[in-house]
Amino acid sequence: MPSQTQLGLRENWAQFTLLVIINGFVGAMVGLERSIFPSFANERFGIESASAILSFILAFGFAKAIGNYFTGRIMNALGRKKVLLLGWTLALPIPWLLIWAPDWNWVVFTNILLGLSQGFAWSATIVMKIDLVGPKDRGFAMGLNEFAGYFAVGVMAFITGHIANKYGIHPYPFFIGIGIAILGWVISAIWVKETHHFVVHESETDQTKPLNNVFKETTFTHKTLSSVTQAGLVNNLNDGMIWGLFPLLLLGLDFSLEVVAVLTAIYPSVWGMGQLVTGKMSDHINPKKILFWGMFVQSVAILLLVSTDQLLILGFLSALLGLGTALVYPTFLHVVAANTQPLQRAESLGTFRLWRDLGYVFGAILSGVIADFFGLNMAIFSIGIITFASAWIIAVRMPNS
Repeated sequence: MPSQTQLGLRENWAQFTLLVIINGFVGAMVGLERSIFPSFANERFGIESASAILSFILAFGFAKAIGNYFTGRIMNALGRKKVLLLGWTLALPIPWLLIWAPDWNWVVFTNILLGLSQGFAWSATIVMKIDLVGPKDRGFAMGLNEFAGYFAVGVMAFITGHIANKYGIHPYPFFIGIGIAILGWVISAIWVKETHHFVVHESETDQTKPLNNVFKETTFTHKTLSSVTQAGLVNNLNDGMIWGLFPLLLLGLDFSLEVVAVLTAIYPSVWGMGQLVTGKMSDHINPKKILFWGMFVQSVAILLLVSTDQLLILGFLSALLGLGTALVYPTFLHVVAANTQPLQRAESLGTFRLWRDLGYVFGAILSGVIADFFGLNMAIFSIGIITFASAWIIAVRMPNS
């Protein structure tokens, strides 16, 4: 272990900043698809069924969930940097595969790669930042990490929507992903340093009680960890629905593709920028309150989406949904990290992120089936009710501290 290992944001600002930038690139890879995929599926492959369109989210979510879960164990065995590089290696062919895709099955396979890439790379940046900062600024660190990733999702969603509106849905929006993937890999390979020795250093003085069974307690029995885990699953369940069905709702209201790109970009942009504030909040305010109100605000925004066709109101609701998500996202990670012994942290975070990103799978299946049988409005409304229920699970089950 290096003799000068020091925990803290200020002490490790250079590596921390580099990892923030890298996570921006990771988020941008998802943003390539965020606003244009329903139109891409319809125009390129003639797919109109909501459940068929949402199959790419199902594939993405399942692969990302699996990647998240095994990331913790792989990082403990091989180190953080190798997992980060593995994520970027999987990302390199993704833009090319989308450009060359001859059918929708090819696109679904590409999203399996994207999910695995995100699971490895995003998880690595989270764990490496937590390693570096220690307990003092953990919430702020997670806010910065998630800000970078999701603000990049929003920016890239707008950029690809604009390119698609001006030059066509294929292949031009995907060209920018080639440069992003190459930059992400090169920066990670050359300048990122391994951080595992930081968590070993922290574990020497940490007093957190070890978990007997990390998977079981994170998922079911530990009241704090399991409450956070169910909310994470529901959060991504509604995010998967918004990803796939919100653009379809807007297109059904006869908005142009560029307007759809703006409205769909507002949500992840507010989500991303808001975490600059909400991450720091979780260092000072009872996280139970933050999580309850975040899930509650999300539910209100989703339930109201089906009540209007007015551009400004839809923009406001998209921003409100982003605000609710910004409240919970860094707080999830902060709470899991704070309630887990340092040497178990990567595995516990991996378990949480497994269930959280399986929310994409459940959301894609549930909202797709409901939309096909009962319409888009009913699908969106149903997800809003589930999100409302999740807020109250937090209120009833999660301890106050």
